[in-house]
Amino acid sequence: MFATDSQHADELATLLALAEKGTFVAAGDLLQRHPSVLTKRLKTLEHRLGVRLVERTTRRLHLTQEGERLVQRLREAQSLISEAEAEASQGAVQARGRLRVSIPAAMGRRVLAPMLAEFSLAHPEVVLELEYADRMVDIVGERFDAAIRIGKLADSRLVATKLSEHQRILCAAPVYLKRHGKPRQPNDLARHNCLGFTGFISYPEWKLMRGEECVTLTVNGSMISNDSETLLTAATLGVGIVGGGSWLFKPALADGSLVQVLPQWQLNADTGIYFLRPSAQFSTAAMTAFRQWVVDWFAAGQNSKAARAR
Repeated sequence: MFATDSQHADELATLLALAEKGTFVAAGDLLQRHPSVLTKRLKTLEHRLGVRLVERTTRRLHLTQEGERLVQRLREAQSLISEAEAEASQGAVQARGRLRVSIPAAMGRRVLAPMLAEFSLAHPEVVLELEYADRMVDIVGERFDAAIRIGKLADSRLVATKLSEHQRILCAAPVYLKRHGKPRQPNDLARHNCLGFTGFISYPEWKLMRGEECVTLTVNGSMISNDSETLLTAATLGVGIVGGGSWLFKPALADGSLVQVLPQWQLNADTGIYFLRPSAQFSTAAMTAFRQWVVDWFAAGQNSKAARAR
């Protein structure tokens, strides 16, 4: 609960209504209360918290910084309560309908495709509309039901479930390293052909980390792309050094077409793999089933058979 009694709940509801409507009259219409009642509630709330939440003008209200922060937290609390109620009522509802999901392109093709196919087999009445893209889609604005995303999280409007850690490494072909030498420390990369992936938030910088040690440098190379698989192919042919998720390089490392460069260092280490959904949206039975399927699959070590047999 986000209030200890009904009076406090009314005060917080008043603040939320004022934030949404911008005037006491419009907020009063929303809550079906006289504007003078809302004025009294707001004054009581500000007195109780000891901080000014709203600046009054002759035309419109404006939230203070403290007011905006409180409204944001209240909306998050509302969302969590709504989702908890929705999830509690989903037990007897069959998973059906359409889910529009954003998937990271390279990982989707190379790693996630079998898991998605198996979910479809298990839930034939759910239509998965999958959009593969390495760009940071606007999940709310573009009306996605969910997304699997690699990297840092910055959007507070989303409910996130961490699926796993994500390790980014540097790799190059043996033929490239034979021709140009192997870098021994991060600063050596300045004289190497480093293939640029524009999908990194930090592009064109590479942030290399080893424990508490961090080195940030701007790299240059003869190829730049928003497609990590294109850069992977170029690297295996000896074009240069490439950075990306360890899952992307796993087959090439296994067959020897690539070797890890600076193995004691990680690239943009503070990242993870997340399942995201709009925080203001109720979870349907289809969404609940899909989210749990993805969580179980990652928890089983990305083993599709384990997910299928759960």
